[in-house]
Amino acid sequence: MTSDQGMCAVVTGAGGLLGTAIAERLAIDGYRVAVVDIDVDTARQTVDRIESAGGTALAIECDLRDEGQIAAAFASATEAFGPVRALVNNAAIFPLNAFVDTPVEELDETTAINQRAYFIAAQHAARAMIEAGGGVMVNVASIVWHGRWTQMVPYVAAKGAIVATTRALARELGEHGIRVNAVAPGAFKGRGEAQQHPDLEAYEREILGEQALKRRGLPEELAAAVSFLCGDDSSFITGQTLNVDGGWIMS
Repeated sequence: MTSDQGMCAVVTGAGGLLGTAIAERLAIDGYRVAVVDIDVDTARQTVDRIESAGGTALAIECDLRDEGQIAAAFASATEAFGPVRALVNNAAIFPLNAFVDTPVEELDETTAINQRAYFIAAQHAARAMIEAGGGVMVNVASIVWHGRWTQMVPYVAAKGAIVATTRALARELGEHGIRVNAVAPGAFKGRGEAQQHPDLEAYEREILGEQALKRRGLPEELAAAVSFLCGDDSSFITGQTLNVDGGWIMS
């Protein structure tokens, strides 16, 4: 249980499988959770799950490409639950395309959601946390930032930028009692997996061949890592990126 029980946490992309698990875990930890997603129906489903378990949450519709909507989302979260004391930047898109065929529009879209929105959300959170005397941020990166993947250059570039941004924010915000870390998930199952990988059996064999642990990770396992980085047990940890990947990347 975190010492920030009853305080406000914002989770972006919280209508997806990983975001839902993170939001649910933070609610169990005692946070009141602002569930932010462009798909308000899935956000409401996450809220229903949290409330049915005895937690407190609010669904907030937000297009993270729009700076004004991000500002409005933080205003709604603050009005409902008080100053934001935890932020989990989780929302992402991951289009697959050969580099030479990648349109600039795809680069712009991926950067807007996977990097620019993280920056803007972190700004809003940091301002609230500085005034409140501290807080925590966790950015969801990916093991792809290590650079071993093809046909996803915009995504890899954005996730690498998130790791670097995490370190820069940890250095700059530490004096205000704000810790900033990242988690780098491996190949967790998601709703879009079948669309991106038509041969799911071959994809599964590839993943398990790379991992030390010969099973797929569960969303709850990523959520547990986020919970740790948001809680008191990690109170002297900042600027770090934790691989949550079943032993895929070991450097």
